Amino acid sequence: MAIATMTTPLPISLFPFLLLIPTICFTICHANSNLLCIQSEKEALLKFKNHLIDPSNRLLSWVEGGDCCEWTGVVCHNSTGHVNQLHLAAPLSVPDSLAAEAEWEAYYNSVLGGKINPSLLELKHLSSLDLSKNNFSSIHIPKFFGLLESLTYLNLSRAQFQGAIPHNLGNLSKLQYLDLGGNDALRSKSLQWVSGLSSLQYLDFSYLDLSEATDSVQVTFKLPSLLALHLPGCVLEDDPSFNSINSSKSLVVLDLSRNRFSSVPKWIFSLHGLVSIDLSHNFLEGPIPDYFGNISFLEVLDLSFNFLNSSIPNSLYSLNRLQFLSLRDTQLQGTISTAIGNLSSVTHLHLSESQLNGQIPLSIGELSSLKLFDVSRNQLNGQIPLSIGQLSSLEEFDVSENQLNGQIPLSIGGLSSLKLFDVSENQLNGQLPLSVGELSSLKLFDVSKNQLNGQIPLSIGQLSSLEV
Repeated sequence: MAIATMTTPLPISLFPFLLLIPTICFTICHANSNLLCIQSEKEALLKFKNHLIDPSNRLLSWVEGGDCCEWTGVVCHNSTGHVNQLHLAAPLSVPDSLAAEAEWEAYYNSVLGGKINPSLLELKHLSSLDLSKNNFSSIHIPKFFGLLESLTYLNLSRAQFQGAIPHNLGNLSKLQYLDLGGNDALRSKSLQWVSGLSSLQYLDFSYLDLSEATDSVQVTFKLPSLLALHLPGCVLEDDPSFNSINSSKSLVVLDLSRNRFSSVPKWIFSLHGLVSIDLSHNFLEGPIPDYFGNISFLEVLDLSFNFLNSSIPNSLYSLNRLQFLSLRDTQLQGTISTAIGNLSSVTHLHLSESQLNGQIPLSIGELSSLKLFDVSRNQLNGQIPLSIGQLSSLEEFDVSENQLNGQIPLSIGGLSSLKLFDVSENQLNGQLPLSVGELSSLKLFDVSKNQLNGQIPLSIGQLSSLEV
C-alpha cells in the first residue's frame, strides 16, 4: 500500500552535471539580448516555422517584423546576437495510455509536427536543439542534423521519429548530450557511428530496439567522456562478447532495466566508478553477486522484478554511500542481517514481495536518513522493533502482509515526518498507542486485519492530514 513510486532516482552526486547540460551556455546566452538577431538567421527560422504544424500557435511570436532573439524558444548570444539555442520541447508530456480523452486532446494540441526544414543549417552557432515530446511521426530524423557542427546538446526524445537513425550524427564531435529515447519506431543495426561522439557525456537510447545492434555495449563503453548511459527497454540480452569489452573509467550512471539479461553482466563489476545501477525488470536468476560490494561509490542499486531467488549478500551491507536499494519482487530468501545498520546513507529500502523471514533487526533504528522502509508481503515474524522511533526522517513504513506479532510500539510517536503507516494483515495485538496522535504528518494509517483491541485514541481525530 506504499504510495511512493518505483522510479529509480538519479544519484545526488550527478545532479550538478544534469543541471549543467540542458543549459550549456546560459552563462553567456540569454533570450533578451540588446542586439537584434542576425537577419539571415531570422529568415532561416521563419523557413523552419513555415514547414511545421503548430496547432496551438506556440510560435505566434515568430513573425517577419520581430527580433528573433525575443521569440519563444529562441536563445541568442548576448554579445554576438547569433542564435545559440532552440528550446522547442512540447509543454506537455505524452499521456498515459489510460488517460482521459481530454488529456490526449490537450497533448496533441500542444505539440509541433510536420517537416523539419534544412534552413536550420544557416544557424552556424547553434549549440542546443530540443525538439522533445513533439509529434514528428511521419518523418525520419533529418540527416542534415549531422551537419550542425556546433551542437553540444541534442534532445529528440519522445518526439515519435521513425526509421533508421542517421549515422552521420556521429560527426557531431562537440556533442555532450544526446537523447533519442522513447522513439520506439527508431531502429539501428549498428551503433558504430556513436564512436565519433568523442565529447559525449550523456547518452539515452531508452526503448529503442537495439536487438540487431550487437555492438551497442562495446561501442558506447569506448566513449572516453561518457558519464551516463541509459539503455532501458532496448531488447538487449546476454552476449559472451560483452565480457571482453573495454571498461569505461568515466561512467557513473548505468541503466539496463527492462531488457532480457538472465544474469548480471560481469563487465559491470569492472566499472568501479559507478554511482547508479538499474537492472530492474530483467530475467536475472541466481544469487546476487558479492561483487556489488566492490563498487564502493554506489548510491543507487535497483535489482527489482527479477528472479534472484537468494539471500541478501553481506557485501551489500558494506555500501555505506548507498541511498536507494530496491530488491522488490526478486524472490529474496533468508533474513535481514543486523548489518543493515551499516547502510548509514540509505534513504529508501524496498524489500517487499519476496520470501524474507526472521525478524526486523533492532539495527534498523541506526538508519538516521531513512525515508521509506517497505518490507511488505514477506514472511517476517517477531515484533516491530522499538528502535523505529529513532527514525526521525521516516515518511513511509510498510510492513503489511507479514506474520508480525506483539504490540505497536509507543515509540512511533517520535516519527514526526511519517506520512504512511501500514501494518495491515499481520498478527499484532494489544491497543493502539496514544502516541499515534502525535503523528502530525500522517496521511495513511492502516492497521486492519490484526488482533488489536481496545478503543481508538481520540487524539487520532486531531490528525488533520489523515485521509479517511
